[in-house]
Amino acid sequence: MAMASEAPKDGFRLSMLIYDTRFRSFTIQVIVLLLVLMGIAWLVDNTVQNLAAKDKDINFGFLWNRAGYDIEQQLIPYTNDSTHGRAAIIGLLNTLVVAFWGCIFATVLGVFAGVLRLSKNWLVARLMTVYVEAFRNVPLLLWIIVVFVVTSETAPQPKDFKVTAEMVQTGAEPPAQKILFGTVAITNRGWNIPAPLVERPLGVVNVGSVPVNLTLLAVIAAIVGSVLVNRAILRRARRIQEETGDRPTTWWQSLLVLFAPTILLLLALGFHIEVPAFPTDETGVSKGFNFQGGILVMHSFSALLIALSLYTGAFIAEAVRGGVLAISRGQTEAAYALGLRPGRTMKLIILPQALRVIIPPLISQYLNLTKNTSLGIAVSYLDLRGTLGGITLNQTGRELECMLLMMLIYLTISLIISSLMNVFNSAVKLKER
Repeated sequence: MAMASEAPKDGFRLSMLIYDTRFRSFTIQVIVLLLVLMGIAWLVDNTVQNLAAKDKDINFGFLWNRAGYDIEQQLIPYTNDSTHGRAAIIGLLNTLVVAFWGCIFATVLGVFAGVLRLSKNWLVARLMTVYVEAFRNVPLLLWIIVVFVVTSETAPQPKDFKVTAEMVQTGAEPPAQKILFGTVAITNRGWNIPAPLVERPLGVVNVGSVPVNLTLLAVIAAIVGSVLVNRAILRRARRIQEETGDRPTTWWQSLLVLFAPTILLLLALGFHIEVPAFPTDETGVSKGFNFQGGILVMHSFSALLIALSLYTGAFIAEAVRGGVLAISRGQTEAAYALGLRPGRTMKLIILPQALRVIIPPLISQYLNLTKNTSLGIAVSYLDLRGTLGGITLNQTGRELECMLLMMLIYLTISLIISSLMNVFNSAVKLKER
């Protein structure tokens, strides 16, 4: 009886790398990779040759040289005798501060504006439309300059807050008054705000050349720990509700866990607020030329933060509006049929589902806001662009090194933000069963 045998297998041929679909994709990838590597090698070689022709090399030793310039807004100690590397760290911290608060304020503003644009109230909806269209269609740089001019030119001078001997005799008040129960003074130099201080600090530890405040770390650890414990309490309450149908009362536990540890820690450290004020003599007459104590927030920082928040908030508002409109109208009608009010329907039903549509464009807006902080150079805000990519670059003449460092830092920040938001996006997306 004849038995059918398998067809003989052909051996491997070089032509299979192109004509065989099993190998063609790998061939294309290898060719593209080689072309990219050749392009990078050519760029590096061309750069080295051009630098050699100008008697220059690639050297990052300038980071340890004396900077020789001052930075008004700083989060860690710095003087003009510090190094260019420390100046770059100051600029990086200034960038991160503006980006962090800008993302928070822009998100809050964008969510409110996006929801209100869908309001049935004609006036409210039109006002939000005007806000969105005005800020989306005017360049961000112009808004930064406008806000800076308004906040600096319209504010009174520090001397307008002083109490003179004539005022003491007549009982008159100074021409300018502090706001928020006499704790904040807005002058043409900046915002003088209260400073949080402790009488018994935990000290400072230097990590490399960067001082780390142990008191601040302890407070952050207490807050994070409280949030984690509160989440565990809520998970336990949700599990009990699913098992028994009866949800235990947890509001008092949440309040106690969220606030008690931090308050007790601050009391143990001797927490108090230092309000900015003019020093006075025994008669109550103000002395000096500026406020003492507190924290001075420069107008360059506040203008950049306000402009970035308003500008980015307009784009986030459109993302929120699109996400809400993407949810079926039947979801709202079903919630109304169950007796839910419009506000709770939006909070509990619509927005949680709309997050799946909102988060992807929201990531892009966070990245844009972070990179747009470099426009602060227009109002003399010394962030990473103003320090490493501005004064340091001009003083040292190391254009290539400064640009490479800036590109690497901005790329790292953007990748971190994108990774964190992608993790959050994965947590809120629909889970298939």
